[in-house]
Amino acid sequence: MTFFQYHAGELHAEHVPVSQIAKQFGTPAYVYSRAAIEHQWHSLDTAFGDYPHTICYAVKANSNIAVLNLLAQMGSGFDIVSEGELRRVLLAGGDPRKVVFSGVAKSTGELEFAMRNKVRSINIESVAELHRVQAVAASLDVVAAIAIRVNPNVDPETHPYISTGMDKAKFGVTMEAAFEAYQLAAKMPNIEVHGIACHIGSQITKTSPFTDALSIVLDMVKRLRDVGIQIQQLDLGGGLGINYHGETPPSAQEYVDGMLASVREHGVDLPIAIEPGRYIVGNSGIMLTQVEYLKHNQSKRFAIVDAGMNDLLRPALYQAYHEIIPVAEQSTSPIEQYDVVGPVCESADVLGYDRELSVKSGDLLAVCSAGAYGHVMSNQYNSRPKPPELMVDGDQVHVIRRRETHDELTLAESLLP
Repeated sequence: MTFFQYHAGELHAEHVPVSQIAKQFGTPAYVYSRAAIEHQWHSLDTAFGDYPHTICYAVKANSNIAVLNLLAQMGSGFDIVSEGELRRVLLAGGDPRKVVFSGVAKSTGELEFAMRNKVRSINIESVAELHRVQAVAASLDVVAAIAIRVNPNVDPETHPYISTGMDKAKFGVTMEAAFEAYQLAAKMPNIEVHGIACHIGSQITKTSPFTDALSIVLDMVKRLRDVGIQIQQLDLGGGLGINYHGETPPSAQEYVDGMLASVREHGVDLPIAIEPGRYIVGNSGIMLTQVEYLKHNQSKRFAIVDAGMNDLLRPALYQAYHEIIPVAEQSTSPIEQYDVVGPVCESADVLGYDRELSVKSGDLLAVCSAGAYGHVMSNQYNSRPKPPELMVDGDQVHVIRRRETHDELTLAESLLP
């Protein structure tokens, strides 16, 4: 993570000492780097060269409106999965004409909101949804642009919870069902067949799953052409992985080059949309936490910190690995093996097992690669307020979401009369 580095023995976020951030804003806290986010987005945009493309950032990865605004300023589109995410995009100044609406359970109200705001495309995930989109569009007297999310049954070789392109997944429709659905859509008066969509999973660290899936999608495009259905855009989803713990995912250029080679090989010259999320923000953020206690028993040593699974759910949910590093590089404490655990009353509340650390009570730790699926998945379990989100920009730190207060936790609740 080149935007989080040690200088003079102390971890910095860009030009700001991380200990200074902790002193000013407390812990736990999420800290993002503006420069890192911009660098990652531009690396994908540049990789396409002059090939027509749209980068639709996956809002679910990190939906803070300051993050979305930063991306909108760069010209990004957005991939959303709910009305709430679309509302965030609009608040952040995003262009709805660059929004694709994914998700398997879009309600009538959500579809109405998306159509009134003229999103670029609604990605259909079932025949039942196709009928609902037609009905909603007819009720509003509009024509809805759609893509059908096809399921190519390609194994992304990732965690099963984030694998979305296999036959057993709830997402998308099979290739044969999609072929029939496209023919049905083409006959619907309030439907415009705009594109074809495919997203096979997340944290993918090889190019072959992407190109294998794309080959199947491109064959479908040609098959649709043969029956008079012209696809206008390829929505190839996201899923490009990052380095959490020694992974070597493809570079942005390798990832894009693989897609473009497949497109040219199949002779399908269509604009491409991609939906990166983790790749842009994952390594652009850390979570700061402080050691409260050290605890030893006969078989284990524990570093008990003030951040828990409610603040960062991924280790408990996915058994995900996040590197945990000291904010101060040098310490007089001996190096020991610790389980880094939080205050939540669950045995699953472990941020990292068997970590070699030199720590004492009061020391600060940084949980790395926490910019994606970190704060956005946080919750208030055990009545714990959510941590703040902070954006570092050079030598400045901006509060982009303040820390919740205990009083706010009960604002939506009431006593019985």
